[in-house]
Amino acid sequence: MKYADVDRIYQKIPLDNIPWNSETPPDALVELVQNGIVRPCRTIDLGCGAGNYAIWLAGLGFDVTGVDSSKTAITIAGENAKKRGVRCRFIVADLLGDLHEVTGTFDFAFDWELLHHIFPEDRETYIKNVYKVLNPGATYFSVCFSEKDPQFGGSGKYRTTRIGTTLYFSSESELRELFLPYFVIRELKTIEVSGKYGPHCAVSVLSERR
Repeated sequence: MKYADVDRIYQKIPLDNIPWNSETPPDALVELVQNGIVRPCRTIDLGCGAGNYAIWLAGLGFDVTGVDSSKTAITIAGENAKKRGVRCRFIVADLLGDLHEVTGTFDFAFDWELLHHIFPEDRETYIKNVYKVLNPGATYFSVCFSEKDPQFGGSGKYRTTRIGTTLYFSSESELRELFLPYFVIRELKTIEVSGKYGPHCAVSVLSERR
């Protein structure tokens, strides 16, 4: 199964029509900050896209690095940060590569609706990379679509979206098995998240690097 050309999506589709692009930070991420579960620190936004959530966190005093495979998205993110007068670092890198472009380590990492774009055979590579860029005891927060979600044509594990991307819908048990060798799971649950075309069921994992 081939991955979609995400850079082409950012080149050809207006930001308002890209399903995952939202300027409003998701409630689950906002709650982590408001509840003091994560405080301003060195943070990495994995799959940052146009940089909306990285910029929001930077405005709250977080030292944020955003990473995405799309050069076009990273250019947009840099422009957005400049417009808002916020300082962030944005880096083009393949999250399934060796991440040599990313320097230093971090105390908080998050990926919002990224993991369902990564197929099962590549997920251990990705999780190892997250582990590698975090300090011991760092917090990692991940949210991806649940197999219980009714969107995009039912109950299959692989589903095609209206813009042609193929997503993999996960179970809680799959993600527990994926995370446990590298992270201590603090909370794993299925939540409802908002989307441009209706709500989704998603699996939320809050964990700590071993």
